[in-house]
Amino acid sequence: MTAKAGHPHGPYTLYDLEELPEEGRRHELADGWLHELPGDLWHDYAAEQLRTILKEAARQATADVHVAGAPQEVATSAGIRRPDAFVVDRDVARLALERRARTYYAPDLLLVAEVVTPRTASERTDRVRKVAEYAATGIPHYWIVDLEPRPSVTVLELDGLPYRPAYQAVRRARAGEDVRLELPFPIEFDPARLSEME
Repeated sequence: MTAKAGHPHGPYTLYDLEELPEEGRRHELADGWLHELPGDLWHDYAAEQLRTILKEAARQATADVHVAGAPQEVATSAGIRRPDAFVVDRDVARLALERRARTYYAPDLLLVAEVVTPRTASERTDRVRKVAEYAATGIPHYWIVDLEPRPSVTVLELDGLPYRPAYQAVRRARAGEDVRLELPFPIEFDPARLSEME
């Protein structure tokens, strides 16, 4: 990351985030600090597969939703996140398109999913920090996707509203087992699909 004149060591702002050259890198802004998101072909392929699976399920369920993901952004109380996949109502997506906005507000999300990149700083963020952050904003469903040793999906649902929102793990499906859920729309898939070449 290139240091900015006047504050080469932070804290940073949304303007600093916007000025970063992309160069294939992605960053998030949390509590005034820029965090580079690790990316590799395996991670990016799994994120793309997950968005495809969500889109197919939404289409089959005739759910009035839109599936998106990075590089589109989500504004949270901590700053700007770029989830691997998320779901919003179609009306929210239409409004964003009309405004030419790439940033969604976390309370508008129905589901958010992060693909964990093991042995990186973002692993702890996905497993700990974002669990609390996304819960505090009221996102009803959070999925944590692990790719090692075989793909698995941990499904978290929001509980404790309105006073102490927190996620509870309701299901963990490994490759060879189906994820079967009714909310935010009916969906069923084997996590093994996340690493299968078509």
